[in-house]
Amino acid sequence: MRNRRLRSVATSTATAATVTALVTALALTACGPSDVVGAAPKPDSTAAAASSTSTEEPDAKAADKQRPPADQNTDDADDSGNGNGNGNKNAASKSDAKSTARTTCTGSNTKVTVTDVARPINHLLVTATNTGNRNCDAYYAPLLGFDDAQSVTRINEDSRPQAVVTLAPGESAYASIALGGDGSPDIAAYKLGVHFAGRDNQGSVGSAANLTLPKGTMISDSTSVSYWQSTMADALVW
Repeated sequence: MRNRRLRSVATSTATAATVTALVTALALTACGPSDVVGAAPKPDSTAAAASSTSTEEPDAKAADKQRPPADQNTDDADDSGNGNGNGNKNAASKSDAKSTARTTCTGSNTKVTVTDVARPINHLLVTATNTGNRNCDAYYAPLLGFDDAQSVTRINEDSRPQAVVTLAPGESAYASIALGGDGSPDIAAYKLGVHFAGRDNQGSVGSAANLTLPKGTMISDSTSVSYWQSTMADALVW
């Protein structure tokens, strides 16, 4: 009887130990690896997928959006708006061409005046000032007509300059009128028409300037006019 009881107690103890072991094994099986203390964390499948499909730096795409294309011109556009940096050069070239372009001086692109001078005596001074925006050439001598004269005033050929007088905008050409010529002035004159010669010297070109002579002007049959000169002093020599 005593042996049977000992076997029963041993059997019961072995059975309890087995049950405890089974319960522990089931508990371990239900927990994931990451739930066990000290186990490595389970990786994020989404992050792993992103990491495997992208090799760029985190801000690489944003940097590319801010970076201009390699062939884009980042210089400021010029004043002409063509953006190639040649607008100022083209404008300067046009300005230079405009300033060096030449035309013939006429009554329409000059302001003409006639004034009395103290010395030499019996002389008047004709001044033609370029009022245009291009250089103009004052060819030969002014073609003068006093009052209702049917012919132009005689030109003093000795006064021919070495070169044609070219006037930049604002500059003036000068010619002197020797009222007495070879004699004494004794004919009253009131009006003066100033015409301009062309390059071929075959008569007048363009419009004329019609002026009122200084009060008391007297001319003679031998009144003469000089060629256009570049300075007043050169004109009054004649």
